[in-house]
Amino acid sequence: MPFVKDILQHKSLSIVGLEKNTGKTVCLNYILRRLNALGVGVGVTSIGVDGEQVDAVFATAKPEITLYGGTHFITSEKHYLQRQAVSEIVAVDSRRTSLGPLVTARVLIGGKVLLSGAATTGVLREQIKAFEALGADLTIVDGALSRLSLASPTVTEAMILATGAAVSANVKQLVSRTRHLHRLINLEEVAPALRQRLSPIGSGIWAVGDDGEVHDLGIQSVFLIDSLGDDLLRHGKTLFAAGAVSDRLLKTLTRKEHGITLIVSDFTKIFATQEAYADFVRHGHRMQVLQRSKLIAVTLNPTSPQGFVLDSKSTCDALSEALQMPVYDVVKIEEAGGGS
Repeated sequence: MPFVKDILQHKSLSIVGLEKNTGKTVCLNYILRRLNALGVGVGVTSIGVDGEQVDAVFATAKPEITLYGGTHFITSEKHYLQRQAVSEIVAVDSRRTSLGPLVTARVLIGGKVLLSGAATTGVLREQIKAFEALGADLTIVDGALSRLSLASPTVTEAMILATGAAVSANVKQLVSRTRHLHRLINLEEVAPALRQRLSPIGSGIWAVGDDGEVHDLGIQSVFLIDSLGDDLLRHGKTLFAAGAVSDRLLKTLTRKEHGITLIVSDFTKIFATQEAYADFVRHGHRMQVLQRSKLIAVTLNPTSPQGFVLDSKSTCDALSEALQMPVYDVVKIEEAGGGS
């Protein structure tokens, strides 16, 4: 795969989908095959459930996850008992999930598994450290649905974004939605000194003065912004939102005077719609992040769960032009003989 060398430069990787059925599992399986061939020690876990045979929504066949000898993985007790691989248990987490405790195991003889893992990013961070202690060179976290939180740079060092016909069967709409997320992933980082000041802040909306000093505006909710009126910008036009960024916040700031800079922790905190973000930028404002995620690659699944198939080459080309980076159809790469 053309981006395997980039993957090997990192200790942790997330694979996230812009929507369900965008080819995350196909991408994961190909990466695992390539890394196994290279002798790379891998740990694999998931946020949610991945590897099921049939899609729970569309009742269509789905690719299962295949793990190889020497791979460490974490899954729930229920799905561990359903594994087709031969493995040995390394640890059992005392914290229980709805599917039983999480089991950490090492594959002895390769086979198919269902992954059902952590529900929180905090547990994911613990699991990545645990895999490192077990000797894994790389931890791969497989996403579920459109959960992007695992792609936060505070969780994994790098990410792969999967997009495809499941997002839209209209190529222009597919390109537009993928380009929007790509822009958020690549938002400009603040200076290291300012990041150090803002990182410990866990909630609320704060102001950053022209001198770099941070001021508590006493706003714990976006619903209180309007109560400040013009006083919102009394320290300057740079604000920091420690929590989630919604349409309401962007629309409120859009009505303010031009030139506001809104800083967020990272792109996974932005829940505003594409339209609200575009309007915010169009009115002369901008957004920055404390830490930017490292996007290694974008992959395309040209087939929708309803059976509609986009032309792979022309769609990859359209996405590549819009994103200014290569976009890969993993299945086509494999058919052509792969690469590294």
